[in-house]
Amino acid sequence: MQPFPVSESYSTVNRRPMDVEDYFDIIRRHMAWILGPTFAALVVATVVACLWPDTYISTGIIRVVPPQVPETYVPPNITSQMSQRVNSMYQTISSRGNLTNIINLYDLYRRDRSRKPMEDIVEQMRRDIKISNISSFSQGERQISAFQISFSYENRLVAQKVTADLVSRFMTENTRELTTASVLTTQFLKDQLEGAKKDLDAIEGKLTNFRTTGNGRLPDQAPQNVSQMNMLEQRVSNLNQGLGRIAQAKMLLEADLRSLKTQKATLTPSPENLVRKQKNERLVAVEREIAQLQATLTALRLHYRDSYPDVRRVQDQLSGAEKMREKIVAEGEPEEDKDAPTPAKRPDPMYERETRQIDAAIDRLETQLKSYDTEAKGYTTDIANAEKGIRIVQGRIESTPVSEQQYMDIIRDREVAKLKYDDLNRKRAQSQIAEDLQRRQQGETLEVLDPASLPTDPTQPKRAIIIGAGTGLGLVIGLFLAGAREAKDTSLKNLKDVRAYTQLTILGSVPLLENDLVVRRRKRLEWLAWSTACLVGIVIMTGSAFYYYATRT
Repeated sequence: MQPFPVSESYSTVNRRPMDVEDYFDIIRRHMAWILGPTFAALVVATVVACLWPDTYISTGIIRVVPPQVPETYVPPNITSQMSQRVNSMYQTISSRGNLTNIINLYDLYRRDRSRKPMEDIVEQMRRDIKISNISSFSQGERQISAFQISFSYENRLVAQKVTADLVSRFMTENTRELTTASVLTTQFLKDQLEGAKKDLDAIEGKLTNFRTTGNGRLPDQAPQNVSQMNMLEQRVSNLNQGLGRIAQAKMLLEADLRSLKTQKATLTPSPENLVRKQKNERLVAVEREIAQLQATLTALRLHYRDSYPDVRRVQDQLSGAEKMREKIVAEGEPEEDKDAPTPAKRPDPMYERETRQIDAAIDRLETQLKSYDTEAKGYTTDIANAEKGIRIVQGRIESTPVSEQQYMDIIRDREVAKLKYDDLNRKRAQSQIAEDLQRRQQGETLEVLDPASLPTDPTQPKRAIIIGAGTGLGLVIGLFLAGAREAKDTSLKNLKDVRAYTQLTILGSVPLLENDLVVRRRKRLEWLAWSTACLVGIVIMTGSAFYYYATRT
C-alpha cells in the first residue's frame, strides 16, 4: 500500500473541533501526566501541612472600671483617654528590654534565636502580640468597656503563660502610671504653690513697706485725710468763734472795769456827789452799751465784710454811743466857790461802803479778765496747732497723686499673686485628694474580666485548606502538562482525525499489533513505578502525620 501523499499546506491546517469523547481520550492517553503531579502535590501539601507548626492564640480580656467616686466630686489628675493610656502602656510593655526578658523567661522562639539576631526575634514577638481597641460589651443589663490582649505561639501552654504575663504587666503598668502621674502632678502643684507663696510674700512685704513709708499719703487714705482736713477746719472755726466770744466778754468786762474805776474816781463823800453819781451812772450805761456794740461788731467781722448791712448798722450805733459818751464827759460840773469856807470833813459811812463795793467789783472783774486772757491764749495755741495740722494734711492730700500709680501697681500685683496662689492651692488640694483616691484603687482602674485562655485548637495552619489547595494545584499542573503534550503531538489519533484531515472515506482499520512480552513488561514497569511512587508518598504522608501528632502539645 502506497502512503498517501502529504500536501505542502498540511502544516497550516487548523485542528478540528474537539468533543467530549476527544477530551476523555486525551485524559486516558495522558493519565500518568495528570495523576503524577496531582499525587506529588498531595504529598508535598500533606508534608507542608504536617510540618508547619501549629499556632495557638491565647486571649485575655481586661475591663476598664470607671471611678467609684464621681468626677464632679473629685476631678482626676489624669485627663487622657483610656485608649491613649493603653497605647502608651503597650509602647512601654513592647519595648526591647521587656520583650527580651519575656523571651528569655519563657524560652520563646528557640529555633529562631539560634539563627536570627535578637532584634528580629523581638520584632516577631511584637507581630504576635495583638491589642484590640476598647469597645463596649453587654454584661447582663449593663454595658462595660474592655479591650483584648492576645498572643500567638506554637505552644498553647506557653501562649497562655505569656498572655497571662502580658495581662499582669498591663495591670501593673496602669497602676504605676496612674500613681506616678498623680504623685508628679501633686508635687508639681506643690512646687508651684511654694513659688506663688514666695511671690505673694514678697509683694506683701513691698506693700507693707510702702504703707509704712507713705503712711497718710496712700490713695485709700485720701477720704480719711479729707475728713481729717474738714475736722481741723471745723475746729479752727469753733476756736475762732470761742476766741470771739472771749473777746466780746473781755470788752464788756473792760467797759465795766472802766466804769467802776471812773465811778470810784468821781466818788466823794460830800452830798454834792449825787449829781456826779447820776452822771457816772449814765456814763457807765453808755460805756456798757459801747462795749456790747464793739463785741457784736467784732463777732460780725469774723464772718462778714464791712460792707455788710448788719456791720454798717452796728458801726452806726457804735458811733452814736461814742458821741453820747463824749457828750456826757463834756458836760461841765458846777464850779465850786473857792472863797467859800471848807466844811469840816467827817467820815461818810455810805462813801466807805460804796468804795469797798467798787473795789471788790474791780478785783472780780480783773480776775475774770485774767482768766479770759489765759483761755484766749489757750485758744490761740489750739488754733496754731490746728492750722499746723491743716498744713500737714494738705501736704498729704497734695502728694497723694504722686504715689497713687505705684501704689495701684503694687495692689494689682498683689491681687494677681493672690489669685494665682488661691488657684494653685485649690488645684493642689484637688490633686492630693485624687492621689489618695488613686492609692486606694478607687479611681479609673483595670480589672481582669477573662483570664488568659488555654487554646485547644490551633488557628494556623488550616491543614485541610492547604492539602486541598495543594492537590488542586497539582491537578492543574497535570492538566496543563497533558494539554501541552497533546498540543505538541500532531499525529492522527483516531478515525475522526483521519476523516477530518485526509477527506477520505475509511473502508477499514488495522489495529497496532505488538509483542505480548513487550506489552506485559511495559505494564509491569508502569505498575511498579506507580506502586513505588504511591508507597513512598503514603509513607512520607504517614510519617509527616505521625510527626505532627507526636509533637503536638
